[in-house]
Amino acid sequence: MKSVYLKDIINWYTNNFESKLTGLRILFDDIEPLINDLPSEFKTKILGKSENGIPIYKISIGKGEKRALIWSQMHGNESTGTKALFDLFRFFNDSEEAPEIKEQILANCTLIFIPILNPDGAITYTRENANDIDLNRDAVDLKAVESKLLRNVLDEFKPDFCFNLHDQRTIFNVEGTKNPATLSFLAPSIDVERTLTQSRKETMSVIVSMNSVLQEIIPNQVGRYTDEFYPTATGDNFQKLGYNTILVEAGHFTGDYEREETRKYNFIALLQGLNFIAKSNDYNKYKPYFDIPNNNSNFFDIIYKNALYTVDGKETLTNLGILFKYKVVDNKLIRYESVEKIGDLNDFYGHLEIDFNNKHYN
Repeated sequence: MKSVYLKDIINWYTNNFESKLTGLRILFDDIEPLINDLPSEFKTKILGKSENGIPIYKISIGKGEKRALIWSQMHGNESTGTKALFDLFRFFNDSEEAPEIKEQILANCTLIFIPILNPDGAITYTRENANDIDLNRDAVDLKAVESKLLRNVLDEFKPDFCFNLHDQRTIFNVEGTKNPATLSFLAPSIDVERTLTQSRKETMSVIVSMNSVLQEIIPNQVGRYTDEFYPTATGDNFQKLGYNTILVEAGHFTGDYEREETRKYNFIALLQGLNFIAKSNDYNKYKPYFDIPNNNSNFFDIIYKNALYTVDGKETLTNLGILFKYKVVDNKLIRYESVEKIGDLNDFYGHLEIDFNNKHYN
């Protein structure tokens, strides 16, 4: 049976859903009016501008000693975290909603948010910024102006915890199941040996707390992202510098290609994580982190079975693994099908599986 707290936290999301942000493509123009409407409890400041001159905001709230830095859309086409942040802002602004939880978080924590770190990539719906730089692989070279802005905030604010909000592709399932990895977490490594430092233990403890709540709502739909060390990655480098960094990967929920259901679980995870940080000084309960199953990549968006398809100039009866891809046309996001694998797909699952009945796939 779901706990009272769990029932409450679901209601807190429902009551504070930011209806002005929906869909996959979230732009600076979508969030600017919402930032301007934030009450005085929120302190807003333009950190700087993107490579193409779009403002990048820092939003602060709280007055406590514990410091958390949260950013979204360092990959421009990964917007679920941005939507969840503005749901969270509405929650903090609701005078009647869970006053004891908000008071605990805002009295004990100072929070800084950077929504849409990569506004140029949001427009083109790409991972990279305007200069084709992946900000999540620019933590060492700091070639991008956006990377420098984030690093400046890190150095000045010196957070106890960072939340790096991403979206992961629909290919991921929870290891050993046919369940999509609706959310996945990672406590990044600081070296190739994946050394279990105190910083990683503290990061894992927060993830354990978030996962414990999610398991009550979406059991067996939470995965663990690979902790392979990436020398140029943001999370790995921030963790290496001593700033506990939690990678949150928002993934697929059955039928939810707009990530509107997933944003709810993103909100719940963030609120639970912040509440845990606010009330806890015990970060030694990290071992259940290793019980979270790994991500596997066994999904296609569609599997077409028994389809006629031209292979090497010859029409062949086969199976097709399809992934949805996206492009911006006339300032609209267009989804299209891409054939990614042909042949034996017995080791894969389809979010949708269709018998093509020997018809030709164009």
